[in-house]
Amino acid sequence: MDLSDAKRIVIAGAGQAAAQAVQSLRQGGYTGALTLVGEEAAIPYQRPPLSKAYMKGEMAEERLYFRPASWYEDNKIEVMLGSRVTSIDRAARIAHIQHGAELPYDALVIATGSRPRALACQGANLAGVHDLRSLSDVERIRPQMVEGRRMVIIGAGYIGLEAAAVARTMGLDVTVLEMAPRVLARVTSPVMSAFFADEHSARGVKILTSTALSHLEGKDGQISAAVLADGAKLPADIVLVGIGIVPNEELAKDAGIACSNGILTDRDGRTSDPHVFAAGDCASRPLVHYGRTGRLESVHNAIEQGKLVAAAILGQPRPSEDCPWFWSDQYDLKLQIAGLSTDYDTIVLRGDPTDRKFAAFYMRNGTLIAADAVNSPPEFLASKKLIMSGAKIAPDVLSDVSIPMKDIAAKAAA
Repeated sequence: MDLSDAKRIVIAGAGQAAAQAVQSLRQGGYTGALTLVGEEAAIPYQRPPLSKAYMKGEMAEERLYFRPASWYEDNKIEVMLGSRVTSIDRAARIAHIQHGAELPYDALVIATGSRPRALACQGANLAGVHDLRSLSDVERIRPQMVEGRRMVIIGAGYIGLEAAAVARTMGLDVTVLEMAPRVLARVTSPVMSAFFADEHSARGVKILTSTALSHLEGKDGQISAAVLADGAKLPADIVLVGIGIVPNEELAKDAGIACSNGILTDRDGRTSDPHVFAAGDCASRPLVHYGRTGRLESVHNAIEQGKLVAAAILGQPRPSEDCPWFWSDQYDLKLQIAGLSTDYDTIVLRGDPTDRKFAAFYMRNGTLIAADAVNSPPEFLASKKLIMSGAKIAPDVLSDVSIPMKDIAAKAAA
């Protein structure tokens, strides 16, 4: 359906995908009414620094914002903060807003993101127990990040380990609990898990894998201990919960739009309703380099989908679709991930992990499908190109550090 003559566009959400969509719409020549509805009080801002530089106090709040408030005014974008779209009347094409307002639309973009998976145990609501997802979360946590205090982190994914690195740098006593047998189990291989576990242990972080939490205990309403399934108690002044996120798909699902672990979209971000699009963490999209559909929780995905949705609404050519990529900063280690390593059958190491500069390449049937690069930008950048080209590369070539990655990529492209 051609929506290039749309006169009213509503964006539900105010995160990275929403910010990119409004920017791309205006840059693409859209001059009609454009309204962005955000549940938080802040204009759109970056989330990755929340568990890194911003938590450490090394980044000013103003630097988090994608654009200053004046940019939205100058570009005639109506910004409704501290509110949300509560329901959609698809027949009338009206977005119902909290407190009773109504916004008619020709095209609606759902960019509602995700929310932290809730900790379901006794004591989860005690003071001192925190999620880490929003600017307001960090504002609550940061005053409690005092040297010598005891922090228990539940979950050893990216957020948990990034927060552990910040907390140790600030002098806190840190223990990380993980139900899986290794850290980062959902996103990477055992070799990379072992490397990061060793790095954290060397910095004084206590990591307990294959460990289940029973409940949290408090005193006078304040967290005092995490109690494990075996009855052991870990004294705690702060508990940080990082056990994954849940897509905010309810707005679409309640409106009868197709969902399955996210709002289902085509390559352009269009949902089962041709006037409704979805982008970012809440969307489940075709992963064109992998021949399947899935949700991607990343800045790159949000930016790319924001551009795709804007182009589709404007009737413009589809922007290029990059291979998925992610990153994580822990201490002085930058982990850059290209592609998706699910279902790999071979791992090829390039470099020595003890040098704290190496890469792990993931192959399936001789084809490179993903790479994890630690402090190794050339390996990361070349891998993105190789993955997108479906390159088959001999493992001994990939592992040979005497051959520059740019040469390997150039030969594969020839």
